[in-house]
Amino acid sequence: MPQGPTTQYARTEDGSQIAYQVIGDGDLDIVYLTGHLSHVDVRWEHPPSAHFLNGLASLGRLIIFDRRGLGASDRLPTDVVPTWEEWADDLRVVLDAVDSKTAVPVAVADGGSMAVTFAAMHPERVRALVLFHALSTPPGGPDAMFPDELVDLAVEAQEQLWGTPEWVRVIAPHLADDPVQTAWMSKYMRATATPRAIAVQQRATWRTNVNFVLPSIRVPTLVLERTDFQYSAIESVRELTERIPDGRFVEVPGSDVTPQSEHADLILDTLQEFLTGSRPAPPADRFLTTLLFTDIVDSTRLADAMGDRAWTSLLDLHDQMVREELARFRGREVKSTGDGFFVAFDGPGRAIQCADAIRTRASEIGVEIRLGLHTGEVEVRGKDFGGIAVHIGARVAAAAGPGEILVSRTVTDLVAGSGLDFEDRGEHELKGVPNSWRLFAFVG
Repeated sequence: MPQGPTTQYARTEDGSQIAYQVIGDGDLDIVYLTGHLSHVDVRWEHPPSAHFLNGLASLGRLIIFDRRGLGASDRLPTDVVPTWEEWADDLRVVLDAVDSKTAVPVAVADGGSMAVTFAAMHPERVRALVLFHALSTPPGGPDAMFPDELVDLAVEAQEQLWGTPEWVRVIAPHLADDPVQTAWMSKYMRATATPRAIAVQQRATWRTNVNFVLPSIRVPTLVLERTDFQYSAIESVRELTERIPDGRFVEVPGSDVTPQSEHADLILDTLQEFLTGSRPAPPADRFLTTLLFTDIVDSTRLADAMGDRAWTSLLDLHDQMVREELARFRGREVKSTGDGFFVAFDGPGRAIQCADAIRTRASEIGVEIRLGLHTGEVEVRGKDFGGIAVHIGARVAAAAGPGEILVSRTVTDLVAGSGLDFEDRGEHELKGVPNSWRLFAFVG
């Protein structure tokens, strides 16, 4: 039985332990993200998996890990599902633990959502990107959500069949007639997580669509898709690849979701060609970020009523309070707008928590504020940010009522499954911004 490398643990900010392994060395770091089917130790027991991992390691230093809730990493209560932002942060924590400055994520299946989110938010840490059967194509178009009834049916089937030969037939039909490999794949599923835990996670991921992130990916990206996988429309994947500015689409023969089980050497050869010919990542002058705009309600009237000295003292207290919360939640102050702030965050979850803390502390000092959040791509202009996302964020804040935290749909999509509650505020026309935008109020 093949013997894998030593398993080590990295720790997240909330204390969760993430199991990881490092194989080989070299100038190129490759991090392999296998999505919801993952166990860093058990996969080495399977010769085809070990062969594929060693093939990846021949291209550079290979980093593998189990995201929170799976495999050898900390398990979660079955009703708790991390957001893609939090799972992408698992990747950052592991890269920091192994002192990796830039890496090439190679992502399989729903590991792709983690990879594209990380690549868009942290372009300076991603050299290139590989997505294998990893782009979501819901019925109704790539920007649609999976219908609730379809999600219910899929989750029920997966929970019933997880860890059995019947589910092997769904995800790796090439192995279906091989009893030895089918038995191992069934065991691998059970080592990854229980059927119930997988069902809860999959329900949350199927209710999220991160395809809007694709135009924000600024690194060379290789998209591989099986020609004969029965549950994916290959032309839709091709169309999604065209949204990535430097995306390249390649068809791979076969029907398995797992790359190691069918035509593995062809896939490795394709990766080697892509990685050998890729150019250095461009400067990170554009990236995906979450923007927060704050504004004191009726500031002009308050200033007139209070007088200059009292108003200035209140503003100073307000500014100090906001900056304390920005430091606590890792917000980057872009600029002060006089009676408010323009702030950037590397993830929407922290941005919402910070906005809520600012709102609470503002009420304690007798100030009522409105807050707006939007996740989108920005252009770096010295110390300032520009681009349509900035205009959208500012308009979202302007649409908020006194004491209200209003967010765009892109924010709610990225924190789906986090337990954060929102109320639908309907479609809005944002001044100077094309199309209508669905906005939501954060309620807790």
